[in-house]
Amino acid sequence: MKIPRQLIGAALLILGLSTPALCQPIVPPPADVVSLSGPRVGFTVLSQGTVDTLKKDDLITVAPLISQFGWQFEKQFYSTQTGPTAVTECVLLLGGLDQGVAIPSLSWLVGVRTKEGAEFGVGPNITPAGVALAIAAGVTFRAGTLNVPVNIAVVPSKSGTRVSVLSGFSLRRR
Repeated sequence: MKIPRQLIGAALLILGLSTPALCQPIVPPPADVVSLSGPRVGFTVLSQGTVDTLKKDDLITVAPLISQFGWQFEKQFYSTQTGPTAVTECVLLLGGLDQGVAIPSLSWLVGVRTKEGAEFGVGPNITPAGVALAIAAGVTFRAGTLNVPVNIAVVPSKSGTRVSVLSGFSLRRR
């Protein structure tokens, strides 16, 4: 049986036009995003330079140890079931409430969290003491849908270093 030339030509034309589609990379499935936002509480140790800067520039008088209360807006992006996941978080805090002052702080951190809950992040920090780069690490303990993070953040700046310890909770929800 002889195959007609038109059929061969049509098959080659279709194959030629579809080849670019076959060369496209396989698109991974959309990322699974989980919200882990929740309240945060802790304390910050201020260097003497930071205490002096707050007093001089902003007329805020505080001791070197201040309380912290706030909220962490967090999104976790799943990449694989076994590997680390990408995390982005925005942390809004009010410090010094125990001393009758309200020192605002805003940090935006981008980082990673392992399957076991160890995490690391870095990003900008803005307070009345100045703008700096925050470096944070910690671990999140899980109990069902409840997450309890414990984090330490170090913020070196022109006025001095601030070290914060924060904890809180969040419920895993999509």
